[in-house]
Amino acid sequence: MKILIVIALILVLASLAGAGLFMLRKGEKPASRDKRMARALTLRIGLSIALFLFILLSWSMGWIQPTGLPTGR
Repeated sequence: MKILIVIALILVLASLAGAGLFMLRKGEKPASRDKRMARALTLRIGLSIALFLFILLSWSMGWIQPTGLPTGR
Protein backbone atom coordinates (compact mmCIF):
# COMPACT_ATOMS: atom_id res chain seq x y z
CA MET A 1 0.00 0.00 0.00
CA LYS A 2 2.82 2.37 0.88
CA ILE A 3 4.47 1.68 -2.46
CA LEU A 4 1.35 2.80 -4.35
CA ILE A 5 1.21 6.03 -2.37
CA VAL A 6 4.89 6.74 -2.98
CA ILE A 7 4.51 6.04 -6.71
CA ALA A 8 1.51 8.38 -6.88
CA LEU A 9 3.47 11.13 -5.11
CA ILE A 10 6.36 10.68 -7.54
CA LEU A 11 3.92 10.99 -10.46
CA VAL A 12 2.50 14.20 -8.98
CA LEU A 13 6.00 15.66 -8.64
CA ALA A 14 6.93 14.57 -12.18
CA SER A 15 3.83 16.28 -13.55
CA LEU A 16 4.70 19.45 -11.65
CA ALA A 17 8.27 19.34 -12.99
CA GLY A 18 6.96 18.83 -16.52
CA ALA A 19 4.74 21.90 -16.19
CA GLY A 20 7.72 23.90 -14.98
CA LEU A 21 9.80 22.79 -17.95
CA PHE A 22 7.02 23.72 -20.37
CA MET A 23 6.80 27.14 -18.72
CA LEU A 24 10.54 27.78 -18.98
CA ARG A 25 11.15 26.35 -22.45
CA LYS A 26 12.02 28.96 -25.05
CA GLY A 27 11.60 28.80 -28.81
CA GLU A 28 8.11 27.35 -28.95
CA LYS A 29 4.94 29.21 -29.72
CA PRO A 30 3.50 30.62 -26.50
CA ALA A 31 0.04 29.17 -27.20
CA SER A 32 1.43 25.65 -27.61
CA ARG A 33 3.58 26.00 -24.52
CA ASP A 34 0.64 27.28 -22.45
CA LYS A 35 -1.60 24.39 -23.52
CA ARG A 36 1.02 21.79 -22.60
CA MET A 37 1.68 23.48 -19.25
CA ALA A 38 -2.05 23.66 -18.46
CA ARG A 39 -2.47 19.99 -19.39
CA ALA A 40 0.41 18.98 -17.10
CA LEU A 41 -1.03 21.02 -14.21
CA THR A 42 -4.48 19.54 -14.81
CA LEU A 43 -2.94 16.06 -14.65
CA ARG A 44 -1.22 16.99 -11.38
CA ILE A 45 -4.50 18.14 -9.85
CA GLY A 46 -6.27 14.99 -11.00
CA LEU A 47 -3.54 12.78 -9.58
CA SER A 48 -3.57 14.65 -6.27
CA ILE A 49 -7.35 14.31 -5.90
CA ALA A 50 -7.20 10.63 -6.84
CA LEU A 51 -4.43 10.04 -4.29
CA PHE A 52 -6.41 11.81 -1.56
CA LEU A 53 -9.52 9.74 -2.32
CA PHE A 54 -7.44 6.54 -2.43
CA ILE A 55 -5.99 7.30 1.00
CA LEU A 56 -9.47 7.95 2.40
CA LEU A 57 -10.76 4.70 0.87
CA SER A 58 -7.77 2.76 2.20
CA TRP A 59 -8.34 4.14 5.69
CA SER A 60 -12.08 3.38 5.64
CA MET A 61 -11.45 -0.19 4.39
CA GLY A 62 -8.82 -0.76 7.09
CA TRP A 63 -5.90 -1.22 4.70
CA ILE A 64 -3.90 1.54 6.41
CA GLN A 65 -4.00 2.70 10.03
CA PRO A 66 -3.23 6.20 11.28
CA THR A 67 -0.47 6.06 13.87
CA GLY A 68 -0.30 9.68 14.95
CA LEU A 69 2.59 11.34 16.71
CA PRO A 70 4.03 9.78 19.86
CA THR A 71 3.20 12.01 22.82
CA GLY A 72 4.23 11.98 26.44
CA ARG A 73 7.93 11.37 25.86
